[in-house]
Amino acid sequence: MPEPRRSAFRRGATALAALSLLAIGATACGYGSQATDDSRQDVVAGAKKIDGLDSVRIGYFGNLTHATALVGRHEGLFQKELGGTKAQYATFNAGPSEIEALNSGSVDIGWIGPSPAINGYTKAAGKNLRIISGSASGGVKLVVDPDRIKSLDDIKGKKIATPQLGNTQDVAFLNWIKEKGWKVDAQSGQGDVSVVRTDNKITPDAYKSGSIDGAWVPEPTASKLVADGAKVLLDEADLWPDKKFVITNIIVSQTFLKEHPDVVEAVLRGSVKTNAWINANPDDAKASANAQLAADTGKALPAEVLDPAWRSIEVTDDPLAATLGTEAEHAVQAGLLKKPDLKGIYDLRPLNKVLAAEGRPTVEDAGLGVRQTQSR
Repeated sequence: MPEPRRSAFRRGATALAALSLLAIGATACGYGSQATDDSRQDVVAGAKKIDGLDSVRIGYFGNLTHATALVGRHEGLFQKELGGTKAQYATFNAGPSEIEALNSGSVDIGWIGPSPAINGYTKAAGKNLRIISGSASGGVKLVVDPDRIKSLDDIKGKKIATPQLGNTQDVAFLNWIKEKGWKVDAQSGQGDVSVVRTDNKITPDAYKSGSIDGAWVPEPTASKLVADGAKVLLDEADLWPDKKFVITNIIVSQTFLKEHPDVVEAVLRGSVKTNAWINANPDDAKASANAQLAADTGKALPAEVLDPAWRSIEVTDDPLAATLGTEAEHAVQAGLLKKPDLKGIYDLRPLNKVLAAEGRPTVEDAGLGVRQTQSR
């Protein structure tokens, strides 16, 4: 398979800390109120229901790190694979709310960041979810006020926003601070750097008001800040081997995976085909993602935000499992997570079956997959 082209936007992954439950359907990035249009999502006329199931409930965040979900929904690619089984969608603001929806059965399959997947899996003692595919890498940047911060060393003593206590960017920033030799209390965010946990939709206003000096954030928030005069000081991809790290995975309820494996495979076929289409048609895909964002949030992203954000994300079927383990280690080192047992968090067998059928290379689980004797 040719190397995927960089696309757009990483989800500001979500919380390792248990934060308040947010309502399903709330806007994810705060660029407008939700408005959805499912006119292109009709079931295939005359098609059979897969596994006899009327519908499958799919969750995702309305931001560009969830480009696969945005484009696959907008182009009807998931529905095409599901035939007579209806794809129903819910958008979320934060990982804890999507994990809660998965646990309650109101969502069957979801796109989500690595930290909430780890947190959800460990809190349920490995009994609630599986990661069944990757979706995106990259799309996270440290952006700063260039008048106040000229170099990375200038971060010390400044106020830097992250999206949420314990979310993927928060963990990454705390780990970076530790590697600099600085000290910060992870819970309060106070220390050599002031870590200010700020919702992505509020961060641009906080920056413009001067209440923060910068932010370690996903796209499109990073590009929104740049459009407001901030400067990119560091791309998180530069801190990772081969500049790749997981920002978005696909998870599924273990019960749903066991009871409806063919539906899961259909959604994964839709994901694989969507990623291939995105990589082959990046401009059309960018427009499609933005159109779905407009439907979900009531407002499309302007070109000065959309274009750089889209370039910084790479859609990928590979879950980059080794980087998930590293992100978990960072959370442990930050004091936000007890050392987790992640064995069994992945079940990549359905994905690898789909990839093999498409003539594509299979992917690895870094030793964190279900035992081969374990049934789906």
